[in-house]
Amino acid sequence: MTIEFTITQMQRLKELGVSIEDNRTFLTVEERELEFSKMASHYHSQGREAIRNMLDEPERHPLAQLEDTLAQALVKKNFIEVKTPTIIARNTLEKMGIGQDHPLYEQVFWVDKKRCLRPMLAPNLYFLMRHLKRNINGPLRLFEIGTCYRRESRGSNHLEDFTMLNLVELGPENDPTDQLHSHISTVMGAVDLDYKLKTCQSEVYVHTTDVEVNGIEVASAAVGPHILDDAHGIKDPWAGVGFGLERLLMIKNDADNIKRVGRSLIYLRGVRLDI
Repeated sequence: MTIEFTITQMQRLKELGVSIEDNRTFLTVEERELEFSKMASHYHSQGREAIRNMLDEPERHPLAQLEDTLAQALVKKNFIEVKTPTIIARNTLEKMGIGQDHPLYEQVFWVDKKRCLRPMLAPNLYFLMRHLKRNINGPLRLFEIGTCYRRESRGSNHLEDFTMLNLVELGPENDPTDQLHSHISTVMGAVDLDYKLKTCQSEVYVHTTDVEVNGIEVASAAVGPHILDDAHGIKDPWAGVGFGLERLLMIKNDADNIKRVGRSLIYLRGVRLDI
């Protein structure tokens, strides 16, 4: 008979940042308890030292650093950065095809009967595209980095409060799909991650090109003309993609849980604070 770490012990070690792919086995309970105590003490000390180092050498949060890196890369490619409201109107979602019978509807955080916290950045970008295009000759390139909110199921790759980077080029001079691939390459090159493209089905855009790293989806992209365009007054072709920044950061930092890299009261730069 072999003895393993308990579920509670495994969870605690995971919270402390210990990566244990296979549950270790012991001959006796006493041996297990001694090993757990040693490991917990070691990683407690390591965490406290990391916190002290943060206080001695302050720097921007990794999520903010990633936002800066991506924003600078896109500005160099002639994208205009925009900042739009977090609270949006119900009819804005309806223009995206998200009514009461849509699967995404139940994931929306409603402020009241007519307003909600945005579950995506695309509705506001549609609005800006329509108004800005009247003033610009040639392609229009926009991007926004901001917080979105969805009632997500629990999991190591999901957050209810997460950061999106959405970019779109309206009226590209070249083929929209070629431009889409170029813009994806710009972002993933700035993050320095290898990726694969995969064609998928979407509850909003019907067909999408997803960006995956090690089998994890980090972005979803589409091209227009699209069935959603008429409701927004868009007539030109376009290419757009939305990236989940916490997922990019999780993969880049080899974190086992997205909560380590997102907005948190428990983690700071991947270190658990309640230790």
